Amino acid sequence: MTPTETFFLEHQTTRADLAAGEKVCPVCSREVKYEFAPLLAMPDDLQALIRANAPDTIQFEAVCARCVLLFERAKEQILRDAAMNKDGSFVLSTPLRLDSAEGFTGKNVTIAFLDSGFYPHVDLTTPKNRILAYQNMNATDGEVASLFQPDVASWHGMMTSVVAAGNGSLSNGFYRGIAPDANVVLVKLARTGRITEQNIQDGLEWILAHREKFNIKIVNISAGGDFEQSYLHDSLSQTVEDCVANGLTIVCAVGNAGHLQTHPVFPPASSPSAISVGGLDDKNSINRAQRGMYRSSYGPTFDGLQKPEIIAPSIWVPAPILPDTPTAQQAALLDVLDKAKDADLYSIIEANPNLEPELDAALDRPVHVLRQIIALKWRYENVITRHYKYVDGTSFAAPIVSSVVAQMLEANPNLSPQKIKRILISTAERLPHYEVDRQGWGVIDPRRAVEMALTLL
Repeated sequence: MTPTETFFLEHQTTRADLAAGEKVCPVCSREVKYEFAPLLAMPDDLQALIRANAPDTIQFEAVCARCVLLFERAKEQILRDAAMNKDGSFVLSTPLRLDSAEGFTGKNVTIAFLDSGFYPHVDLTTPKNRILAYQNMNATDGEVASLFQPDVASWHGMMTSVVAAGNGSLSNGFYRGIAPDANVVLVKLARTGRITEQNIQDGLEWILAHREKFNIKIVNISAGGDFEQSYLHDSLSQTVEDCVANGLTIVCAVGNAGHLQTHPVFPPASSPSAISVGGLDDKNSINRAQRGMYRSSYGPTFDGLQKPEIIAPSIWVPAPILPDTPTAQQAALLDVLDKAKDADLYSIIEANPNLEPELDAALDRPVHVLRQIIALKWRYENVITRHYKYVDGTSFAAPIVSSVVAQMLEANPNLSPQKIKRILISTAERLPHYEVDRQGWGVIDPRRAVEMALTLL
C-alpha cells in the first residue's frame, strides 16, 4: 500500500462531514463522488502547496483525493523548480495542469513538425539528441546550417516542437512537454514567416515520402492555408487524406480568429480526417471552474464539418525563449534583477544599458519604483524564468494534442489514426456554457485517452 493510500484510509472524510452544501472540490472544482481529505491531516508543505494553488478560494478545509494525489506526485519538483506568481500560486507545467499520464512519455514515437523555421533547443538535444531529421524545403540539399540560425523565423517552430516534446532541461525537467521522450522531425516550410498552402502541401509530401525512414507517426501543423474551400477540390486537403490513409495522424491548429465576425477554418484544419484543435483558456490552473474559451477559429467548415473536434490550452502555455536574441537577454536581466538585493539594482542596470529603456530612464528614482517597473516588465513580457515564457495561440494547442497522441501510441502502437481521433473525442470533456461549435467535443483529457488506448491492446 502506498503512503497516499494509507493516508486516505486513515483520514477519509465523507461529504456529510463537510460544511453544508459542499459538492465540489474547492481546488479543481470536480464533483467529488467519494472521499474528501482534510487539509489539517496533511503534511505542512503539501497543505501549503494546495492552498497556494487555490488563491480564489477564501477558505476551505478539505479537498478531493485526485488533487491530493496530483500535488503529492509533483510536490518536490513544484517547490524546487516552479516559478511563483505574485499571488503566491505557482506557474504550473502543461502535464500538471492537464493531469497527464506520467507513465508514458512518447518514447520511440516520432512527431514531424511543419513550421516556418526551427532551432535545436537544448530541451530537444540533451542529454540525447532527439531531432532525427531537419529538412529545409527552400533548399535543394536541406540546408542543415539554417537550423542553427536563431532568426525571427526560427522561434515559432522551436516553440511548437518544444511545447510537445521538450524535456524541460533548463527547468530541471519541470516545464517539459507531455511527450518529453518523443523523437522529432523538423520541416522548415518557408524562407520567411509567411506560409502558403503550397508550402504546407510540399512539406506533407516530403513527410509522406520519408515516413518509414524516420518512423513518423504524427504530423503537427501549426499553420493555416490561404482561404476557405471544400476539401473535395483542395489539393492540400486531399494530401492530408492521403497521409491519414497511410497511417499518419495529422494534428492541425484551427487558427485564432474566433473574436471576429467571420471565423472560418482553413485547410489543412478543415480536412475531414485531420484532428483539428481549438483553444482553451485554463488560467494556468487545475480548477475546472475557471476554464474558458480562447479566441480560436471554428466551423462548421465549407463542407459542414464540425471543427475543431477538441480544444487544448492556447494561452498561459510555458514555452522556451529563443537563445541569443534580445528577448533572451531581457529575460535574463529581469531574472537577475528580480532576485537581486535592493542595493545592487542600480549597478546591475548600469552594467546592462539599452536592454530595458524604462529601467535605464528610472536610475534616478527610488528602489521601490525600480521594483514596480521590474514587476510590470516581468508580467508584460510574459516571462516565467530566464529560459521560459508564456505563449498563446492555437499554434501551441496543436502540439499539446500531438504530444498526447505520442503517449497513446507508446501505450498502444497499433492504434490507427481513426482510432486515435475517436478516443480523443470520446474522452474529451465539454465546457459548460460555451457553444458546441466553438469547442467540438471539449477539452482533451490525456489520462483518460491513454487509459482507453490501453484497453484496445
